[in-house]
Amino acid sequence: MAGSSFGTVFKITTWGESHGKGIGVVVDGCPAGLPLCEEDIQEYLDRRKPGQSKFTTQRREDDAVEILSGIFEGKTTGTPISMVVWNKDQKSKDYSEIASYYRPGHADYCFDEKYGFRDYRGGGRSSGRETIGRVAAGAIAAKLLKEMGISILTYTKSIGPVTVDSDRFRAEEINQNALFMPDAVAAQEATAYLEQCLSEKNSSGGVVECVVTGLPVGLGDPVFEKLDANLAKAIFSIGAVKGFEIGDGFDAACATGLTNNDAFCMDNGKISKRTNHSGGTLGGMSDGAPLVFRAAFKPTPSIAATQQTVNKSGEEIDISIHGRHDPIIVPRAVVVVEAMTALTLVDAMLLNMGAKLDSLVDFYE
Repeated sequence: MAGSSFGTVFKITTWGESHGKGIGVVVDGCPAGLPLCEEDIQEYLDRRKPGQSKFTTQRREDDAVEILSGIFEGKTTGTPISMVVWNKDQKSKDYSEIASYYRPGHADYCFDEKYGFRDYRGGGRSSGRETIGRVAAGAIAAKLLKEMGISILTYTKSIGPVTVDSDRFRAEEINQNALFMPDAVAAQEATAYLEQCLSEKNSSGGVVECVVTGLPVGLGDPVFEKLDANLAKAIFSIGAVKGFEIGDGFDAACATGLTNNDAFCMDNGKISKRTNHSGGTLGGMSDGAPLVFRAAFKPTPSIAATQQTVNKSGEEIDISIHGRHDPIIVPRAVVVVEAMTALTLVDAMLLNMGAKLDSLVDFYE
């Protein structure tokens, strides 16, 4: 199977299956000298691990990370960093019935057609558990960005019909509720909505928003390696993502040039923008304003309500999916979006170092 690696200079390769022995990642291209320990990685993994609320799968996993290589005396050595999280609470028998039919909304049918077989235990490589490797690698990327004064704020923007009110936005509220919403009132309303979904044996989708501050001007390239294009690819690589927009996004289609353009101005002797409809990119490159984008997640496809499908014998059947599943993916996906953003930006930063001759001369003098 190809396609398990991401990045050019800062490159990661994830491995493992949902019900295999473990999940892991190899990170190549990390500069030497970055202070790093397992606690730095665990902080991020704890944000996505299961069983933290009634709105996540009740699979009980510590998701404790082990760093196997690439660290010496508390710092990165510049060599590949290998990390593993061992699976401990697999209940593969919960999925034995699934082997005979194709679950609506899942990759089952496509896997069978492409490879001639599939790992039906929790989805194998197409399981959301694959994102453990992304988050572990993203924790390293995020720490590198912090060294350069770049910060990422990611949160749940909406769940079903409930959207965060900008007038009630409080960043400190994000980690105070199980849904990672920066609006306490919206979090309560979304909780009530999700409880209704649960009572109906149903699930919900939602939107994750990400804001990056401190980026220099000029990350990305103006043709095939646009920053926004690479971000879109990174975010779309996350299972269940069905939409991506940056800045005003689809609302820009209803605007005019006069209302959509961001006027330039001088701010303390530096060129700045009066507004940020573009979301922090122009011509595929960062423009110095906050990078703002959103990712839309579909509802969890594994639901207990009756659905129609087809079995491997070609018969139309009714099914009700059992087992331990998230009634909503969004809260646990917040840190995954953050991780993929960090990975994309670190790679762009390293690629950008050779954009100017002056930069190379300064580096090697």
